[in-house]
Amino acid sequence: MPKTLADGRIKLTALTVKPADLKAIKTSELTDPDTATDLSCRVLKSDFRLSPTASDTVADQELCQEGNATTWGASNFEGSATPFRYLDGTGKADPDNDVAWDLLKEKGTELWLVKRVGPKYDVAWATGDTYEVYHVITDNPQDPSDMTGYIKKVVPLGVQDAELNGVVAAGA
Repeated sequence: MPKTLADGRIKLTALTVKPADLKAIKTSELTDPDTATDLSCRVLKSDFRLSPTASDTVADQELCQEGNATTWGASNFEGSATPFRYLDGTGKADPDNDVAWDLLKEKGTELWLVKRVGPKYDVAWATGDTYEVYHVITDNPQDPSDMTGYIKKVVPLGVQDAELNGVVAAGA
């Protein structure tokens, strides 16, 4: 099979309610209009990061072993997202399109961000899709280092927990 370009193949859905099972989020949870918001076209691609980082290490070897031995300890994660702002002609938020900003703008907001890589971003969630889900808490939005282009803010995400091998489950 050929290599696949990542362009347009990242779907990002924000959930405002914790899924019942992080390992098997149901399609109904990912599509519920009251608690799920598609952010795929509302976040800057170039600096989006929601990923594991190097785990803590623990020096743990037998008494008889010479030298050092290291094993992996607690997992670590990092995240940030830069939502675009959608403003009307008077500079006020467009309530229909400023959805990413609305979800991410307040420090301390708790969300579950579900990231799927593979199918095009506009392909609906389906049973069997694989995903990563990150339980995050937002920090204060920051100005980007480059203030050109569209109006946007960088939002640091404190990752509380993650499931890296989730599979979408059927059902309501």
